[in-house]
Amino acid sequence: MKKILVPCDFSVAARQAYKFAIELASTSKGEIFVVHAMAFPVVYESTFGIQPYTLDVFEMKKLEDNAKETFERMKKAHPAPSNVPVTFFPVQDYLLHSIRAFTEEKKIDLIVMGTHGSSGLEEFFIGSNTEKVVRFSAVPVIALRKAPFFSSIKNIVLPNTLELNQTDLIAHVQSLQKFFDATLHILLVNTPIRFKTDQEAKEAIHEFAKHYKLKNYTANFRNDAHEQNGIINFVHEIKADMLAMATHGRKGLAHLFVGSLTEAVVNHVDCPIWTYSTHKN
Repeated sequence: MKKILVPCDFSVAARQAYKFAIELASTSKGEIFVVHAMAFPVVYESTFGIQPYTLDVFEMKKLEDNAKETFERMKKAHPAPSNVPVTFFPVQDYLLHSIRAFTEEKKIDLIVMGTHGSSGLEEFFIGSNTEKVVRFSAVPVIALRKAPFFSSIKNIVLPNTLELNQTDLIAHVQSLQKFFDATLHILLVNTPIRFKTDQEAKEAIHEFAKHYKLKNYTANFRNDAHEQNGIINFVHEIKADMLAMATHGRKGLAHLFVGSLTEAVVNHVDCPIWTYSTHKN
């Protein structure tokens, strides 16, 4: 967690993400890159036929200056320690594209992003910006509504289907657990479609933990009609401090019809959610 990217629109949620990034960078002796994406609308004029043009350079400069002033106020309200470099980048681009480009250019290790959550038709048809970043990010993402204190994160829930071919994911989870010095709560949600008896569930969890040499963990299984509900209920039950999940980065029709468990949970859980994409392009 040496290089932390914070996409920022200066909303309450974005400010919370910035506050948490400061705590993370202070602990890891890292640095923070704050990116404010400004996608300028295309305007049409019809004097000599319909011709598109973007806002003039003076308007662009004005928006950029306003963003810099707003950032300075945020930086003053949430000061970082002197050993944590913070750099602000107002970019003339769309959010997802700017995050992708910046992640690659600066070799970002982690994205910390605020989320407002979404529901109903908005969630089904549009989703949230955070949900889209979670789906496509090449690096881990922490999505949150409110910044917790670093020292308060002692219980991390890991929902999993317990396959033994997740070496990359579990290695990242182990690093996360070590960073926070936290207990890992492995969770298997039994559903009618994919069901195990109590004994089978216990054995599968312990085999999973032994295979990956996990330490300081608890084994948990719950029965529910849907995995999403089982995860959310368990997080609330133990008052989890963080949720760690994989996302498969489904696109297009696969995402529309199949959906993504991780992205749905991001929109409905209050504690910070760490996600890692297992989809490799």
